[in-house]
Amino acid sequence: MLARTACHARRPAAAAFDSRSAQTFKAFYATIRSLRQAPPKPEVDDVDPADNDFIMSILRANPSLRDTRSYLASFGPRPVKPVEFKPTIPVPEQNSITAESRPLHIKQPHTQTETSPVIASILNPVFRRTSLVKLQGPFTDRQLESIARGMVYLEKLGLVSVIVVENDNIPRGDDRERAAIVEETMRVVSALEKQGAKARPVLGAVVRLGPKPGDEDAAEAQSHPVPEAHTFPSDLVHIRSALRAGEIPVLPPMALDSFCRSVRINANDVIAALARGMVEAASQEPKTQRSSGSSEIPAPVEDEIDLTPMRLMIINKEGGVPSYARSGMPHLLVNLASEYHYIKDTFDPEWKSTHPSALANLSLARTCLSYMPPTSSAVMVSHRSPSSLIANLITNKPAVSSSLPHALLQGNRKLEFHTPTLLRRGLDVRVIRSPADIDRPKLKSLLEQSFRRKLDEAPFWDRLDKCLDFVIVAGDYAGAAVVTTEQCPPDASPDFSPITYLDKFAVLPSHQGDGTVDFLWVALHDESYGLGLPFSANPNGGKEGKGDGRDLVWRSRANNPVNKWYFERSTGHLRMGDWILFWCDAEKRLKTEEGRRGSAGLSYLEQWEHGRLSVWSDVVFKITSSWK
Repeated sequence: MLARTACHARRPAAAAFDSRSAQTFKAFYATIRSLRQAPPKPEVDDVDPADNDFIMSILRANPSLRDTRSYLASFGPRPVKPVEFKPTIPVPEQNSITAESRPLHIKQPHTQTETSPVIASILNPVFRRTSLVKLQGPFTDRQLESIARGMVYLEKLGLVSVIVVENDNIPRGDDRERAAIVEETMRVVSALEKQGAKARPVLGAVVRLGPKPGDEDAAEAQSHPVPEAHTFPSDLVHIRSALRAGEIPVLPPMALDSFCRSVRINANDVIAALARGMVEAASQEPKTQRSSGSSEIPAPVEDEIDLTPMRLMIINKEGGVPSYARSGMPHLLVNLASEYHYIKDTFDPEWKSTHPSALANLSLARTCLSYMPPTSSAVMVSHRSPSSLIANLITNKPAVSSSLPHALLQGNRKLEFHTPTLLRRGLDVRVIRSPADIDRPKLKSLLEQSFRRKLDEAPFWDRLDKCLDFVIVAGDYAGAAVVTTEQCPPDASPDFSPITYLDKFAVLPSHQGDGTVDFLWVALHDESYGLGLPFSANPNGGKEGKGDGRDLVWRSRANNPVNKWYFERSTGHLRMGDWILFWCDAEKRLKTEEGRRGSAGLSYLEQWEHGRLSVWSDVVFKITSSWK
């Protein structure tokens, strides 16, 4: 070991490392130490306060600058077309009246003044959007009060809820079934009004049983899950009226059957029919009435509302979907395009008693999001977390990032059984292992748009042909992670295996903030440093968790704004001049070493870690740039 270290010291990069190791030793192992030590138990003062304050709920959301911009783009004032100034006083001809005889005051006829769009947007700066809410009870009065407070908070921020009430304790087919569900609906209306909201019960059926006429022959029936109920734009008149009046519509799960009788059906069918029907109704509105169709504001802002639902919220007692990767703790972020079937297949039968409606709600989210805009999301949340709804609205992100190291997720006090599950339509994720299978024009376009630099194509493709390990692609090259295999120097110890190097990690600007980054990093974890662990068996077209984990290494410029994100996900880092070297330890190796040492835990520096930073830095910083 001493001989190898001395040999490394003769190389320039290794010498630079040795010269500053005494000063930076603790710094670049800080992340390792935090991962390997058990987190302290939260003190009483560390526990989040009760969700009883609107401002505190917003502050706890901790939105980034990008989150704030995204929120303002959806809920901020609409752009106003400049109004040309036209004089209202007629100017007489120069030779028809003399200056001496010109009247000093000209009376104008009285006309009713319309509110200026600019003034209206200042007085009411929030552009209102809609969300669909499934309220899956039974709830106590106290629980309903907490939920109603969350709905009021969302309304203040511009998101008006269309609520469908369900009570699992009301038996189906009972003589008092209709009266009981109507009574439950009125309880929700009363709870909302006690919190200061205006609510309107819509007790008549607004959906119709059965698929929509023409669905059997429509091509979209092959690509979209077809709801068991449907609605027409004319059926939504009461919901539209309530929304325009600033009221929250509250509906029981009723539908019209083929004999025009109002019958109780599954609330999921009502929600799915409304999601599709509201999107279709909004598409038929004049462009000037839609949020994205015009730069003009034809009516006062408070009369406008976009009928297209941008959120689906499922509020119940059980919370999110339990995860096989976290011993029953909830999924944080679900990519429905690639994970839906796998989550259903790995659902533990024991969870059916604790989460009886989890799979049905997962299917509901998939159906609704297939009709809603791509930027929409669904959240499954317990009644205990009303402030999570605000955080989801402002950031459109999960409460805890799913791409954080598993050790942090296991020990983070914010990850609890009632932590919400965020669901997105998502993108397919696949792994490419042959350079010949890469769509080079699309990957080039992705890299140049993401890095905003010109790719030096010839040496870049030549390098991939020689040392490509794999490429993870999200969607149609909306994101990609390029990983290569770098050989260690000839004089390095035979104990060092080839370096798994993250050469490029890129996401299109249009997909930044929609979950693609997390989807991509989770797949990268599963194909490299997470291999060999049961929670790495995700269906991304790769090794599905089988194999031995490998250390993942990459570099980033010291002034890269993404470094904060890298710090949270790496095991450790080393600063070297204008660059930072990051790495993620193979998790299986760490667990094996921990098992050998038992309760003693891992040491500050393991034997197999000595000298590896010198080798990594020597190899990684010799890789030439891919940019012109």
